[in-house]
Amino acid sequence: MSTGRFGVRTGVGDWAIAVGVAAALLVTGLSGRHSTTNLDLLGYALLVAGGLTLSARRRAPVPVLAATGLSAWGYQSAGFDVPAVAFLFAVYAAVREGHRALTVTASVTMLAALPLAALASGTHDTGEAFAQARGALEMAWLIAAGAAGEALRQAERRADEAERTREETARHRADEERLHIARELHDSLTHQISIIKVQSEVAVHVARKRGEQVPEALLAIQEAGREATRELRATLQALRDDELTPPHGLDDVPELVARTRLTGLDASLTIEGRGQDVPAAVGRTVYRIVQESLTNIARHADAATASVRIDCRPDALTIRVDDDGRAAPGAAPAPGVGLLGMRERVTALGGRLSAEPRGGGGFTVQAELPVDRAP
Repeated sequence: MSTGRFGVRTGVGDWAIAVGVAAALLVTGLSGRHSTTNLDLLGYALLVAGGLTLSARRRAPVPVLAATGLSAWGYQSAGFDVPAVAFLFAVYAAVREGHRALTVTASVTMLAALPLAALASGTHDTGEAFAQARGALEMAWLIAAGAAGEALRQAERRADEAERTREETARHRADEERLHIARELHDSLTHQISIIKVQSEVAVHVARKRGEQVPEALLAIQEAGREATRELRATLQALRDDELTPPHGLDDVPELVARTRLTGLDASLTIEGRGQDVPAAVGRTVYRIVQESLTNIARHADAATASVRIDCRPDALTIRVDDDGRAAPGAAPAPGVGLLGMRERVTALGGRLSAEPRGGGGFTVQAELPVDRAP
């Protein structure tokens, strides 16, 4: 069931209870009174108002508690010997929401005020035994209503605690599984890839030392080994990330650009808007896009300058990374693993990514990430 439908059904149920209580109070009042004086009309109005007020008991339990108490005191002062049923419902609702001390105070006040109102109107027998019995009965009903509200409150609290425990257990199991996968990848793949990488490096070195032409296939194996090592290292690092070593985000981009300058690339950064309002998932994706773009520029673009521009708007965040490298206009970008990873991250957040050569030379990576729909 959706939250909206649940809210509608809850509202209808609250109104049904409120109307039912109001009708019961009115019928009880009519069964004992038949005049149409102004005081009686006021009493009838208070009977109905006290019941209908219960429709807001979930949203405003304390005001409803006060309103039902005042209406009960009012119609009993007007001469209506009708039990304070609406006030009992309000006591239950207020205790359920955690207003125990306030509810006890209001209940004690009502236990003292209602007999005085009845005595002033002359509707009750003033005998001591009757008064004691009636007071004990009213106290018992108030205690029962408060106990019912407290019992349901504790049950809901235990249910919430159990849900949190299940979520923490699932998160712990997921962390353990992630670390297990990282260990398996490290044990099974790292060693084999390292052997391939070392052997290819040695073969290329020996061939060049002898003055022989290095086969293209061997160079491809060498480059593939290097790339596989980098990707595997990044994958293992991502799998091992946890709350103690959180992944990088938007706040880490300036440091990333500063480190890139140490490689000799003249990189600049411009950030506009309120970066602190960016969701964590969007911030992580921004960092990865900038990191991968600058890494590709440093390795493959043969560029002298690069510019990173991040624009944080209320509804979306845009990233643009430009370089003055050797990419020719109209040339299709090589579908590498890095570009594929960027596209997958952006698509997962419901955004758009474009990566293509610029008309005046160089390359541009541009992404737009929706902020309001980010998980």
